[in-house]
Amino acid sequence: MVEVEECIGLVCDRKVPLKLKGKFYKMVVRPPMLYGAECWPLKEKHNTKLSVAEMRMLRWMSGFTLRDRIRNEHIREKVGVASVEDKIRDSRLRWFGHIKRRSSNDPIRRVEVLDLTYVKKGRGTPKKTWLKNIRNDLSLLDLNKNLTFNRTQ
Repeated sequence: MVEVEECIGLVCDRKVPLKLKGKFYKMVVRPPMLYGAECWPLKEKHNTKLSVAEMRMLRWMSGFTLRDRIRNEHIREKVGVASVEDKIRDSRLRWFGHIKRRSSNDPIRRVEVLDLTYVKKGRGTPKKTWLKNIRNDLSLLDLNKNLTFNRTQ
C-alpha cells in the first residue's frame, strides 16, 4: 500500500511533471473515488460535488489557486485528466453494455424489468433511477442500445 506521506510528497513536488502527476491521479486517487460509480443513480448535485472535489485536487496538484483564475479545462488539459462526469458516464455505459450482452434469463438482466410502481413516492421530484441515467447518457452521446452487442464500436 502506498504511504500517504510519499504520495503527498510526489504530488506537491514542483519538480515532478504535471503529466506524471496526472497519471498518478488517474491510477491512485480516482479509482477509490469512483468505485462502483457505474451503479450510482447520480443527480446533478452529486456530479457537482464530485467535480468540485476533483478540481480542488487537480488545482492543488498543479499549484494553481482559484485566485489565479485559470479555467478548469486548461488545468485538465495540462494534467491530462478527463472530467469526472465523462469517466462516470463511460463506466456506466460500459456496465450497461455488459448487462445487455448477458443472456436474457441471467439474474443481472432483472434490472431492466425492475418495476418500482409499488414503491411509495415521497414529495418532490421523481426519483432518479439508473436506467434514466443510461437513457440520458445514450441520448447525450447519440448512441443506440443495440450498439452494445458490437464491442468493437
